[in-house]
Amino acid sequence: MGTVTISFEMTLDGAFDQMEQWFDDNDPDLVRHSDELVFGADAVLLGRESYEFFREYWPKQTDERGFAAHYNALPKFVASTTLTGPLDWNCTLIEGDVVEAVRGLRERYGSIISHGYGQLAATLVDAGLVDEVHAGIHPFIVGNAEGRLRSPHPVGFRLLDVEGSESGTIFARYAPAQR
Repeated sequence: MGTVTISFEMTLDGAFDQMEQWFDDNDPDLVRHSDELVFGADAVLLGRESYEFFREYWPKQTDERGFAAHYNALPKFVASTTLTGPLDWNCTLIEGDVVEAVRGLRERYGSIISHGYGQLAATLVDAGLVDEVHAGIHPFIVGNAEGRLRSPHPVGFRLLDVEGSESGTIFARYAPAQR
């Protein structure tokens, strides 16, 4: 049975956007954590917003580590009620029940990563399909953040690991408390 890991980056006040102000992709600790997650993945699961943002960004990227090439080559599955297929960028639209579809993906892939924490992540957490949550918490306050950490009910997590970087970013790994 494969695992599902949700990964996201945010500021102290919960901003997921306006990344040009606070996200430092040259931070060696951030690069290491991203490499471990992405190079260990067999598939990617995205919601509509992440898909639309990433498909504009990632296909244009190159790097010496092979990160972009690996990420672009991974099979991607997109949960959306508004998109229609076929999708580009090595993506397959999930049609029907997303929970059942992700259960099927866990049978096919050893490690599935999902970026962001919107409706898709909340649905997966609620269904008990999330094995880990990786949160990069950056030492900035944007001031006009729109919160995204949502769930239909309270959800507890237990800390698996935490690491701080020289830049002040905290990398925290959690698992659902009931596991």
